[in-house]
Formats: sequence, C-alpha cells, structure tokens
Amino acid sequence: MFSQNEQQFNRWMLVGLISGFILLIAGFALVAAGLRNSNESARLVRHTFEVKDAIGDLTVALERSEAARRGYLIEPDPYRRQVYEEWAPQIVPSLNRLEELVSDSPAQSESVRRLRPIVVKELAEIERSMDLATSGDFATARAEFSGSPGLSTLQLIRDRARRINAVEEGLLRERQDAARNQQNFVQLLLLLTGTLLAGVAAFTFWLVRKFTRELLDSQKRLHRLNTDLEGAVKERTADLQRANDEIQRFAYIVSHDLRSPLVNVMGFTSEMERADKIVADFVTVVEDKQPELVSDEVRFAAREDLPEAIGFIRSSTRKMDRLINAILDLSRQGRRVLTPEMLPMDRLIGDIAANLEVLAAERDARFIIEEPMPSLRHDRLAVEQIFSNLMENATKYLQSGRQGVIMVRGRREGSRAIFEVEDNGRGIAPEDHERIFELFRRSGQQDQQGEGIGLANVRALAYRLGGTITVRSVLSEGSTFVVDLPVEFSEEGKDQ
Repeated sequence: MFSQNEQQFNRWMLVGLISGFILLIAGFALVAAGLRNSNESARLVRHTFEVKDAIGDLTVALERSEAARRGYLIEPDPYRRQVYEEWAPQIVPSLNRLEELVSDSPAQSESVRRLRPIVVKELAEIERSMDLATSGDFATARAEFSGSPGLSTLQLIRDRARRINAVEEGLLRERQDAARNQQNFVQLLLLLTGTLLAGVAAFTFWLVRKFTRELLDSQKRLHRLNTDLEGAVKERTADLQRANDEIQRFAYIVSHDLRSPLVNVMGFTSEMERADKIVADFVTVVEDKQPELVSDEVRFAAREDLPEAIGFIRSSTRKMDRLINAILDLSRQGRRVLTPEMLPMDRLIGDIAANLEVLAAERDARFIIEEPMPSLRHDRLAVEQIFSNLMENATKYLQSGRQGVIMVRGRREGSRAIFEVEDNGRGIAPEDHERIFELFRRSGQQDQQGEGIGLANVRALAYRLGGTITVRSVLSEGSTFVVDLPVEFSEEGKDQ
C-alpha cells in the first residue's frame, strides 16, 4: 500500500503528465491552424502575382498588336503580319483571365468591367485595319487609321491597367506583410511546441524511469518475499501437519477416554432402570395391601420423577455415544491413507442418486444430473462421502409445499474441477453460511436427526483432497454448495 504522501505525489505526477499532453495537443492544433493561415496568405500573394501577370499579358498583347498594325500599314511586311496574328488572338483571353482573377475583389472587378469595352473597341479597329490592308485597300485603311484616336485609346487602356496594377501592388504589400507575420507566428508556435514536447518527453522519460526502477525494486522485494514465503509455507505446512496429527491423536484418545465412563454411566443407568422397576412394583404391592403407608410424594417419586430422570440420563448418554462415534469417525478419516484412482463422476454421482432414490421419493424430490462431468483422479471413498452428504442433506432439508429439485453439475476450469449441488429447499441464513461447516453446529429448524458432524467432515475431506467447499444460499429459496477440487490428487496439491 502507498502512503498518503506517495499517493498525493502520484496524483500530482498524473495531473502534470495529463496537463502536459493537453498543452501539447493544443500546441499542435495552433500550429496546424497557423500553417493553414500561412498557406492562405501565400495563396493570396500568388494570386496577386497572377493578376499582375494577367495585366501585363493584356497590355503587351494589345501594344504588340497595335505596333504590328501601324508598321504593316506603313510598309506591308510578312513579319509584321505574323506578329499581328501571334498577339491579337491573345487579347480577349488575357482580358477574360484578368476578369476571372479579380472576381474576388468588387472594386477591381468594376475596373476591369469598365476596361473591357475600350479594349474590345480598340481590338475591333485593329482587326478592321488589318483586314482592309490584307484585301489591298491600303488607302482606306491608312485613312481610317489616321482619323482614329488609336494612340489616345491605347494610352487610356495603359492608364487604367496601371491603376488596376497599383491596387494589386497595394494588396501585394499587405498580403506579403501578412504572410511574413503569419510565418513568424508559426515559427514561434513551432518553437514553443517543440520546447513543450521536449519537456513532456523529458518528464515522461523521468516518470517511466522512476516507475521502472520502483518496479524492479518491487520485483526484487517480491522475489525475496516469495523465497521467504516458500520456506515459511513449508515450515507452516509441517507445523499444521504435526498439529493435525496431534488433533487426530487427541480426538482418538479423548473419544476412548470418554467412552469408558460413558459405558459405566450407561451400565448404571440400566441398573437404575431395573431398580426403578423393582421399586415401582414394591410401591404397587404396598399400595394394594396397606395404602396408608404410601404417600402421594412416594407414589409420584416412584412413578414419575425416577422414570423421567432415568429417561433423561438414557437420552443424554445415547447422544453422547453418537457424538463420540462421530469424533472417532473423523479421527479415523484423518488417519486413513488416501488411494487415488480414476473416477468417472457421471457414474459416481448417478450411483449416489440411485442410492438416495427411496429417500427422495418419500420427500417428493427428484435429482437432475447435468452431463458430462469432468472425471477426477482422487480417493473414491472421500469423494463419495462428500457428495453423498451434500445430496442427502439437500434431500432432507426441503421447503414444504413444493416439489424438491436437486441439481448436480460440474465443469472444468484449467486444472480444477468445479461441482455444484443446488436445491430449492429451505435455504440458509447469511450469518450461518460459515457456521454450518463448524463441528457440532447446525442451522435452522432442528427437525432432522444429526449431530452437526456431516458438513464439518465434508469440508475436512475437501481440504484434505486439496480443494474447498463454499455455499451460496437465500432463505426459503434454496442453497448451492460449490466444491472446488483439483482434477488430480497429489500430496503437494493438498497442502496448497
């Protein structure tokens, strides 16, 4: 058992360890959230660069197309025509991509929406000029180009593109600052979590090492105790065996010493019975011839007091004789050499039930034997005495008003066999569950013959076979006697 200080210390250690792991989990959760925020900030930065790239692609495509048109109108050159055909088709896709990228910003979306018609108009003028020039109508194409506000429109597009780009530049700075702050925060969280993890790991290592050391010390102490215990058990077993032998010899001697005066008492009681008969006959003769000589006191003493006293003496001596015989039986059982043999318990229990069939029929009872039962290798007489006593008691102590049912079952658990003798009889009061196994102790209504020896003998036999016997019982509902025996008897097993 731990002392109060050790228990309190262990509780605080457990609280500290749990708190450390909770903080560690919270730290990992914060790091995960920080990483998500950092990834989002990085995504926004990438998004800003994509918007800037889209603006650049639009303006470059538009300016290259305009330059190719202007040069082609001045001097038709296949290279300029090739440049136009390369860049003009990229203007609308670049505008569409830009519009899609700024859809998350209402202000930027509005700016791009206003830019679209200007770009579309400028693209239409470029395409018309190139179509006229391609068809050979350079004069009309050059005239329309000279009269169109191409440069001013292109400048307007540049200005609006720069304003959109400037807004993105501002967003870029904000998002880069946010990404750096978020990155610094995540790094700080990682540092704190790493420190906490190292602390929890160090504390856990110290705790495991402490308990491992205590466990090894406990194992060493337990080994020493077991070593000492084995010696103590052997010594105690030898002492118990010597004490048991002494008790057996004492019981045998006492029973013999008691029987000698008891025989004398029984003999003198017989003499007193004969004398009582003579006295009674004499009083009858005197009463017939000279009744005045026989007083009521003499008459009552001769015919009532003396026979009653002799009857009490006779009853007591008979009871004493039965007790002495029971003690002698116990003494003989303790000295008897046990001879183990294979016992098919199904057949043995069945034979006992058959022998009790007449008694069971008289008491309106029946036996139920659940098969199969585990076989034993034990002394036949001892096992028969155990189960005969239990089954006979179950047949005797039934509950009036209902048919008696005595059920016997058995099962094997490892190297042990567990048997149960269950009845629906009178039951036993809780305070008597152990007392009924004591010598000369009985429980409940004493309306059956017996000296209180049977269950004491059963428990002694069970102990001698290396087993135990216990009882579960409820008054007026029934009792279940549980016999736990080793499957195979051994001299070593009986001392365990």
